[in-house]
Amino acid sequence: MGTFWGPDFAALERGDPEIAHVLLAEVERQRSGLQLIAGENFTSTAVLAALGSTLANKYAEGYPGERYYGGCGEADHAERLAVERARELFGAEHVNVQPHSGAAANLAAYAALAEPGDPVLAMELSHGGHLTHGSRANFSGKWFHPIGYRVTADTEQIDYDEVRDLARAHRPKVIICGATAYPRLIDFAAFRQIADEVGAYLMVDAAHFLGLVAGGAIPSPVPHADVVTCTTHKVLRGPRGGMILCRAELAQRIDKAVFPFSQGGPMMHVIAAKAVALREAAQPAFRTYAHQVVRNAQALVAGLAAEGLRPVSGGTDTHLALADLRAVGVTGRAAEARCELARITLNKNAIPYDPERPAVTSGIRAGSPSVTTQGMREGEMRQIAGLIGAAVRSDPDTTAGAARLADAADEVAGLVRRFPAYGRQEVMA
Repeated sequence: MGTFWGPDFAALERGDPEIAHVLLAEVERQRSGLQLIAGENFTSTAVLAALGSTLANKYAEGYPGERYYGGCGEADHAERLAVERARELFGAEHVNVQPHSGAAANLAAYAALAEPGDPVLAMELSHGGHLTHGSRANFSGKWFHPIGYRVTADTEQIDYDEVRDLARAHRPKVIICGATAYPRLIDFAAFRQIADEVGAYLMVDAAHFLGLVAGGAIPSPVPHADVVTCTTHKVLRGPRGGMILCRAELAQRIDKAVFPFSQGGPMMHVIAAKAVALREAAQPAFRTYAHQVVRNAQALVAGLAAEGLRPVSGGTDTHLALADLRAVGVTGRAAEARCELARITLNKNAIPYDPERPAVTSGIRAGSPSVTTQGMREGEMRQIAGLIGAAVRSDPDTTAGAARLADAADEVAGLVRRFPAYGRQEVMA
């Protein structure tokens, strides 16, 4: 096998053919369809190589130079590289690269900034916020007192007047901005002003858009925030994991909130892969990529609008498109299933003031990071929008609808052959 799998895939095929089959089948799934999940991307083979390295064997509780186990010299080197690359890339005073995920990073940030029961102001989940921003099913809603702000009914953008009014009324300990289904830029300066007015910490959850910040495609939250949490996958194109950027005066509190409060030993192979991705993100080519991600998302939104799928907020400034399907009479759940039959992977998603329940929804969310990594541009995004429109309108329980979905799947197959995710030389010997 080639560099994609590393030298020991043959051993896996001999020792565990069932898992080997799963891995090969997943490569085929990713390569044979359009991957439009907004929070996904294709890492480089260099990132995959670090993930599959012997650093996976190393226990390294603690921080560089202050570990609880011996033999951590190379682990220290990897972590210091990741930290320094992140600090330089984002202009952050302090960085912690140990969080296992974005949710773990958020948990640590809460622990550093607030006490159980404290009021926390964040975007409502139904308006685009994240599970960790106060959902009653999550630690954030169980341990803290969540207050939710919303988008306006007319513009479907953040109502900063409401944010200010809620902050004044509830005096939150922490104000959180950032979302998973909000396609517009966030005014970090406005949030900073509100936080200062009520004496709150400002935490920016940049999980979805930090890669765009790295590439200079959108403004950075770092100069405005006390703490920035993020993931290292999504647009940043690194391994699945989390990271926290913060002001120097909060460094010790953040580090202790990660270890020993909420995590034990860090995943050193993942941290090495984060270092690789951060180096890649500092290259001029990544800047070009990040700007193309935004242009592609905007082309996708325009194409969806032409198909009668109304863009929430009227457009996008980022990597994602959120579309309202009510005009075509299809639910988000049905649209997701129909697109899957056409080899298009995206997700159902609630829209602001959605009349449907969360398991059904009235919308879909699609992102441009993965297809941009494959080399697609605006023309392909318009083609993809047309394919989504055709799939959404095609009822698979009718002969005509099933035929249209099959035709769309064939067109998708032709498109991904032109723009493969991982070239064949990277997958096979």
